[in-house]
Amino acid sequence: MNKVIDRFLKYVQMDTQSDEGSTTVPSTSKQLALGKILVDELKSLGLQGVKQDEKGYVYATLPANITQTVPAIGFIAHMDTSPDISGHEVKPQLIKNYPGGDIVLNPSQNIILSTKDFPELNDYIGADLITTDGTTLLGADDKAGIAEIMAALEYLNNHPDLPHGKLCIGFTPDEEIGRGADHFDVKGFAADFAYTVDGGPIGELEYENFNAAKAVLKVHGRNVHPGSAKGKMINSLLLANEFISLLPQQETPAHTEGYEGFYHLNSLHGDVEETVLDYILRDFESKSLENRKDTMKKALHQLQQKYGEDAFTLEITDQYQNMREKIEPVMHIVKTAQHAMEAVGVKPNISPIRGGTDGARLSYMGLPTPNLFTGGHNFHGKYEFIPSFALEKGVEVILKIIELYSKP
Repeated sequence: MNKVIDRFLKYVQMDTQSDEGSTTVPSTSKQLALGKILVDELKSLGLQGVKQDEKGYVYATLPANITQTVPAIGFIAHMDTSPDISGHEVKPQLIKNYPGGDIVLNPSQNIILSTKDFPELNDYIGADLITTDGTTLLGADDKAGIAEIMAALEYLNNHPDLPHGKLCIGFTPDEEIGRGADHFDVKGFAADFAYTVDGGPIGELEYENFNAAKAVLKVHGRNVHPGSAKGKMINSLLLANEFISLLPQQETPAHTEGYEGFYHLNSLHGDVEETVLDYILRDFESKSLENRKDTMKKALHQLQQKYGEDAFTLEITDQYQNMREKIEPVMHIVKTAQHAMEAVGVKPNISPIRGGTDGARLSYMGLPTPNLFTGGHNFHGKYEFIPSFALEKGVEVILKIIELYSKP
């Protein structure tokens, strides 16, 4: 099982950040470099049909070694890391036998992973932790998922007598910018169902996710020299602030949890002449998401009445849906994952994803795909960490799912 740790440490040191501003597929060529390495490794492990297509997607198949009719199972992870913080020159640190207390990630910059800010550290006293050096993300999202899938395949390669059905493997680009399923070949993948290995702390098992929409508000002002601006200047920054104040102040990510949705102002940039606000809207119930859209439209109408229709333009675009509707008819795939976790000593934590995964869209493309834990914490930031035993348990869960489905 230490091989999963070795793989993880190798993969995270490759910069594979995606780029939302790019129009290419994949959005960055550096994702292709990891894909090529995975292709070589998959071939060395005896998989068939191994390829990296022109869009950067990596596919492979491990044929069944039993004659009974059992489901073809897919395992999927994404190769890119978040563009929110640097993924260049990641220097993972291994904290052996964590004694408790704060961890100094970077002494020269005084960057500290503290138990005050991250009390979950107290759950891992005595464990080995893998952290960042405080200057980059770690990349457990989703290099941990890749490492766990690859280590499970290596185990099967080294133990050819273990029975298994057909296994379908997929590694996708650009998941972090919402494009991971855009060009996924569901028909060619040929799995009956799949699991994304893209969750958080050990035990997470998810088959519900947000319904998601994106809203872009443009505020149009009028710039005049401030010395003679009375009755003439329209400061778009101030109008933007007025719009923000009309939305529910307690319905933001910082104030919500569980099944509560939110409005999230993701970015704001502009000047007196024009300001652009990028929002994401999230809710588990589709009707509630529609209510959030209506709230934004009402705020827009109120300000247009006050400042004129040309002062504001709002564009709302749906992004993805809650996969629960597509998973519930085949709940055995969730139950089997739950039994697999219990069998290897992991307590399942079935909870909604306060976000989205490739599996959400894949489920609506005809491939039901719940989400398994990777073991990582604090994704997309310099305080990201993962306990090494969680990587090992991730491999055990994958192997146990394969075992359980090898029995007709």
